[in-house]
Amino acid sequence: MASSLARSTSTVGVMTLLSRVLGFLRDVIFAVVFGAGVGMDAFLVAFKIPNFMRRLFAEGAFAQSFVPVLSATKSKDTGRDVQHLIDVVAGTLGLILVGITVVGVLAAPLLIYLFAPGFANQPEQFELAVDLLRLTFPYLLFISLTALAGGILNTYGRFSIPAFTPVLLNVCLIGAAIGLAPYFPRPEMALAIGVLIAGIVQLAFQVPFLLQIERLPRPRWGWSEPQVRRILSLMLPILFGSSVAQLNLLLDTVIASLLAAGSVSWLYYADRLMEFPLGVFSIAIATVILPSLSARHASQSSREFSDTLDWALRLLMVVGLPAMVGMFVLAGPLVTTLFNYHSFDGHDALMSQYALMAYALGFMGFSLVKVLVTGFFSREDSRTPVRCGVISLIGAMIMNLSFVGLFTFMGWPAPHAGLALATSLGAFINAGLLYRYLRKADVYRPSAAWRRLMLQVTAGCIAMGGVLWIGAADLPVWVARGVLARVEWLLIWIGAGIGVYFLVLLLLGVRPRQFIIRESA
Repeated sequence: MASSLARSTSTVGVMTLLSRVLGFLRDVIFAVVFGAGVGMDAFLVAFKIPNFMRRLFAEGAFAQSFVPVLSATKSKDTGRDVQHLIDVVAGTLGLILVGITVVGVLAAPLLIYLFAPGFANQPEQFELAVDLLRLTFPYLLFISLTALAGGILNTYGRFSIPAFTPVLLNVCLIGAAIGLAPYFPRPEMALAIGVLIAGIVQLAFQVPFLLQIERLPRPRWGWSEPQVRRILSLMLPILFGSSVAQLNLLLDTVIASLLAAGSVSWLYYADRLMEFPLGVFSIAIATVILPSLSARHASQSSREFSDTLDWALRLLMVVGLPAMVGMFVLAGPLVTTLFNYHSFDGHDALMSQYALMAYALGFMGFSLVKVLVTGFFSREDSRTPVRCGVISLIGAMIMNLSFVGLFTFMGWPAPHAGLALATSLGAFINAGLLYRYLRKADVYRPSAAWRRLMLQVTAGCIAMGGVLWIGAADLPVWVARGVLARVEWLLIWIGAGIGVYFLVLLLLGVRPRQFIIRESA
C-alpha cells in the first residue's frame, strides 16, 4: 500500500510540478507585460471572484463531499449504481451552476463593488473590472464540472489526468498574454478571454478519459435522490465554513484595494510563489490519500486509516518544513529572479518580498490543514473541519484589521504584508484544532517515529537555512544582476540548500524505510 500511495503521490506531484512551472512562466509573462498597475489589479480581482466560487463549489464543498460518497458506493455497490450516482450528481450540479453563472454575469457590478470597493473611486478601473468579470465568471461552470470529472478519475486511481489538467489553464493564459493582448486597447481583456477558453478546454480534455473508464456522466436531475441528498448534507456545513473562508479572502481583497495601487498584485505574486510547493507536495499528498482513507473507513480498518494519515503527515514534514524555510530566506531572490523585469520594478519586487515572507511563515499551517481535513472528509464528517475553520478564520479576520492598522500607524511601507501574516497565523490555528479533534476522537494515533524525526528534520532545516542565508544577500544585489546571473545563482543556492538538508538527514539516520506503512494482520 505504501508503495502505491507513494507512486500516486509522485505522479500527482510531477504533474502538479509541470503545472506550477508553467504557472510561474505565466506569472513572469504577466509581470513583464502587465506589471502591477491598475489594469492588472482589475483583472486579478475579476479572476479571483470565480476562483473563490471554484474553491467553494469545486475544490471545496463539492469535491470533499462527492469523493467519499463515490468511493463508498464503488466499494459496496454495482457499476450501475455508481453510474447512476455520477449521472444525477452531474445533472443536479450542472443546472445549479448554470443558474449561479447567469446571476454572476448579471450582478458583475455589484460583485466588483463588494470585492474591491476601492475601485469605485476610479470609474475607469471599476468599469474595466466589471467587463472582465463578465468574461471570467462562466469559468466557474466549466471548472466545477472539470472538478466533478477529476473526482471520478481520482476515485478510479487515474490521478495523473486531473493533476495535469491545470496545465491547460496556464497554456491558454500564456497564449492570451502573448498572442491576443496586443490586439486589444485594454490588453487585460485578452486575459479574461483566455480564462473562459481555458475552462472549456479543461473540461473537454477529461472527457476521453471518462469514456475510457466508462464513467462519462449522462446528466439527470436528481435533487430528491438519497445519495444526492447525502452529498448535499455533507456539503452544507462545508459550504458554511467555506463561506466564512471567502469572507476572509474578501476582506483581504477589500483592504488591499484600499491600500497603495499594486497591493492586490503584490499579494497575488507572493501567493503564487507560496502555492507552488503547496500544490506540488501538500495538495498532491492530500489528493492521493482521500480515496484511500475513504475506502479504509468504509471497511472499518481503523489501524490502516491511522497509519495512512500518519504516513502522509511524516512525508509532509520531511518535504514541507524545508520548503517553508527556503521560501522565507530566499523570498527576495525568488521574487526578483522570476518577476523583476520591465513593468515590474524594484519597488514591486520589495513589496512582493515582504508578502512572500509573511506567507512563507504559514506554509506548514496551510499544508497541515490540506492533509488533516482528509481525515474528517474521508469519514464523512464535514462539521468538525467547519467548526475549526470558522474559529481560525474569525481569528484571521481580526488579525487582518489589527496588523494592517498597526503597520499603517507605524508608517511601515508594506501594510499589505499584514494581510498575508494574518492568513498564515490563521492556518496554524486551524491545523492545531484539526489535530486536536482527530486525537480526541482516537481516529489518528501518531507513530513512535515522530519525536526522532522532528529533531532530524529540524536539524536539517537549520543547516539548510544557514546556507541559504549566506546566499540570499541583499535585494539590491539581486536587482543589479542580469537575468542569466539571477537564474544561475538562484539555482546554485537552491541546489546547495537541498543538498545540505538531505545530507544532514542521511547523517542523522533518516532512511526511506521509515516511510513504509505496516499492514494490519
